[in-house]
Amino acid sequence: MSKPRKKKRSPKRVLALPDLEQSKAAVLNSLTSNSGQRSYDRAITDFVEWYCSEPRLALNRTVVLRYRIYLEQKPYAPTTVNLRLAAVRRVAFEAADSGLLSPELAAGIRRVKGVRRIGVRVGNWLTAEQGKRLLASVDRVSLRGKRNYARLALLIGCGLRRGELLALRVESIQLREEHWVIADLLGKAGHIRTVPIPGWVKAAIDEWKEASGVTEGALFRSINKMGRVWGSGMTPKVLWEIVREAASRAGIEKLAPHDLRRTCARLCRLAGGELDQIQFLLGHVSVQTTERYLGCKQKLRCAVNDRIGIEPEEAQSP
Repeated sequence: MSKPRKKKRSPKRVLALPDLEQSKAAVLNSLTSNSGQRSYDRAITDFVEWYCSEPRLALNRTVVLRYRIYLEQKPYAPTTVNLRLAAVRRVAFEAADSGLLSPELAAGIRRVKGVRRIGVRVGNWLTAEQGKRLLASVDRVSLRGKRNYARLALLIGCGLRRGELLALRVESIQLREEHWVIADLLGKAGHIRTVPIPGWVKAAIDEWKEASGVTEGALFRSINKMGRVWGSGMTPKVLWEIVREAASRAGIEKLAPHDLRRTCARLCRLAGGELDQIQFLLGHVSVQTTERYLGCKQKLRCAVNDRIGIEPEEAQSP
């Protein structure tokens, strides 16, 4: 007598909290960037809280559209809304891949479009004078001051991301083509690049290394109340405090670590740096991203095509 066939379990339409947590874990495990994991963790957690508090029939396109409307009513930037919708789409994909959600429902969710961005977001950049004032506000006499100055110098002088600075190791600082660089820096989304280090930034790093005795491993460490180096790294919160305190002393309002990365890009451009070289420095895949960091805008008074060398003689006269 043949054994009765087991009835194939059909995918769910309503996902319970354990199902959502399983899908969330799958999404986070698929990401290689620590910053990406943090962003998606927060975005998925917020969606799960909203989803579990709302009366629902199924996790489908209509529910996600309701969530988009909910996000649009919040004081969020379009970029934030689109990031959270992208996280929900990833959850739906992982749930369907695990057999928790039907492929049809997942496909419908993936068709939910993001919010259209209108205009250009105003970034926060420092002028060269403000940058000098920021660096000069740090007391470089103490061990803590030497560390903080070196960190600010790397942020504004090399355009590092917050996570890249926190993960920086002594062994990564090498001499290439007679220039000090951060070699094979692992950046966002697993992209690898080499970052040149200006001479004044290298001098700040050497000053910190000599004072702290750090010769290998993590370049920057915590300092205890006794003024001694300890541990094997630092937290992002400490970096935020370093930037905030230095900005306050320099009379600069609302300055974040990432603003120093933008400042590095713009100052490089103002100094005559080529766009592609700035793109290499920052590790951007798209040149459009670099242009946003520079705050590029169209100049009409002195248009780029006014004098390109092909004008008739009468048009060249003032």
